[in-house]
Amino acid sequence: MIVNGIGALNLKPGLGDTATDLLQGGVGPATSGNLGTSFAEAVSQAASKTVNTLQNAEQVSLQALKGDADTRQVVDAVMSAQQALQTAVAIRDKVVSAYLEVSRMGI
Repeated sequence: MIVNGIGALNLKPGLGDTATDLLQGGVGPATSGNLGTSFAEAVSQAASKTVNTLQNAEQVSLQALKGDADTRQVVDAVMSAQQALQTAVAIRDKVVSAYLEVSRMGI
């Protein structure tokens, strides 16, 4: 799963704007009466962004096969999808690691 709002963390060097866009925006300081986004909503939003990025890469690849997109567009879309997927996997690994650590704690 993906956690939204941790864009300040440097999970992997060189992920670029895609990782930052994926991780920013859900959970943060409350502004003008807004109490922020719940964890479930943040995860849902980040997962949706990742899925949309992957679907966009697939669409651009199909357009290229039809001759409607050039190679640069395909490479950009696929690299963006790869970065989003790597970010999602890294966050999932951190969540699993944290869960295992908490489960080992004594009561």
